[in-house]
Amino acid sequence: MIYDALIVGYGPVGATMANLAARRGLRVAVVDAALGIYDKPRALTFDHEVMRIFQACGLADRIWQYTAPHPGTHYLGVDGRVIKKVESLPPPYPLAWPPTITFVQPEVERVLREGVAARASVDVLLGQRAVAFTQDDDGVVLTVRDVMRDTERVLQGRILLGCDGANSFVRKQLAIPLEDLGFDEWWMVVDVRVKQPVELPPRCIQYCWPSRPATFVPGPGSLRRWEIKLLPGERPEDFGREENVVVQISRFVDPSRVQIWRSAVYRFHALLAQRWRHGRVFLLGDACHQTPPFLGQGMCAGIRDAGNLAWKLAMVLREGAPDTLLDTYEAERKPHVRTLVATAKEFGQIIGQLDPEAARNRDDMLRGQLERGEAETIRQRFIPDLAAGATDSDPQARAAGTLFVQPEIRLYPGADARSDTVLMDDLLGFRFLIATTTAQAQAWLTPESLEIWCRLGGERVVIGSAGQVHGPPRDEIRYLPEADTLFADWMQQLDCAAVVVRPDRYVFGAARDAAQLNRLVAAVGRQVLASRS
Repeated sequence: MIYDALIVGYGPVGATMANLAARRGLRVAVVDAALGIYDKPRALTFDHEVMRIFQACGLADRIWQYTAPHPGTHYLGVDGRVIKKVESLPPPYPLAWPPTITFVQPEVERVLREGVAARASVDVLLGQRAVAFTQDDDGVVLTVRDVMRDTERVLQGRILLGCDGANSFVRKQLAIPLEDLGFDEWWMVVDVRVKQPVELPPRCIQYCWPSRPATFVPGPGSLRRWEIKLLPGERPEDFGREENVVVQISRFVDPSRVQIWRSAVYRFHALLAQRWRHGRVFLLGDACHQTPPFLGQGMCAGIRDAGNLAWKLAMVLREGAPDTLLDTYEAERKPHVRTLVATAKEFGQIIGQLDPEAARNRDDMLRGQLERGEAETIRQRFIPDLAAGATDSDPQARAAGTLFVQPEIRLYPGADARSDTVLMDDLLGFRFLIATTTAQAQAWLTPESLEIWCRLGGERVVIGSAGQVHGPPRDEIRYLPEADTLFADWMQQLDCAAVVVRPDRYVFGAARDAAQLNRLVAAVGRQVLASRS
């Protein structure tokens, strides 16, 4: 059998990629040396874009039960007073989900794997270590070794995806170097379960104390985390000893009232692979980027990689789109990750300052910015848009590279209860989309644009209030009544009447008039239909 995609690594990124690829009609094999899920938390935070990608996997509602909205973060200076705040966007939520979310990783991974198991088009090979691969113009041949029997087998695929973590076998086989972005610190991470009543902060706290910088994060249910910085001269192997773990968390909580779930000493890095694609091989997640955890975007970046690449693979492997579309994966994701790493590094330098005088100066500056209203406090505004790739390249492009909103849609006229609405993505396929505020704007499309849209398999929707849109689909247009005014308000802010959206729900571009809309459709056609006559 020749698979469409061979995935090496079955952590959250590999499992998400397998779900997305299968839902887009691809035949997939996943290999991993481990026999099961790592049973302790590692990542603790993701955001609304990741939740929307899980929604695209058909798993968001099941994952939701293992999450909690992130309560926001306060940074405490040398004197214990707040010097910086990072909060989530307030409602209405633009993507329908809380903008920042805490979660229990083993449970979320279990749901992702259950989603894969329900897909007949995915073969999962656990206890199989990737040991070699070759590639040519037609595909990839991957050799895997059974870790129990020490036997080997060969798998063939059209594409190979390295989702195999920071020590990626795939990246090392390709001899792709890592760019050092200048952050290298040792921290201990301690996860506990609260077993008796105890007073702990209701929100995330960054203890910006030169004597010992630390982080506290309240997770879902009884899960709580501390991250504690090692000081110069301290050895990781000594600092991570069980007796020292108890000493360190004693500064924050009575150890007798919690159960230590996991403790580990990590080297927080800021690294970026110099190439994310090598022929038919692609790197995703920690295999191609590693970030300090201070923005909570480590796993998010890997899940975004999967969301970005999955629809492009489907278009190229199943729909005949040009191979150059796959080059936009690195062109889009690498600058995005570079910006995230730079921001996380900046936050880490704020938290981890060890010089007392420099820390007091930092406190004065940051507290002054906060008090004067000059400081950015909304977490989502630190997350960049796409700056290049498969979006409108016009310098005056409107909304290109931003995320499309997700309104709630009424299931029938007069529906007002939450149970009588559905999230937009659950009604629409993950295809190209033209969304407008009026039927008149849909009529702007020329016959040439309609022909392009038909070849793309794109959808067309009018989204408005219940009084504006009603009735069954007609003229290949769906009419969706939104339960509030999220879409209408967003379009008004953009000052546009139509928006062209990619399958991953990034905006290709927005249009005020017929000329702009038809230009956008033609641009999509050039990028995605170039190899088809």
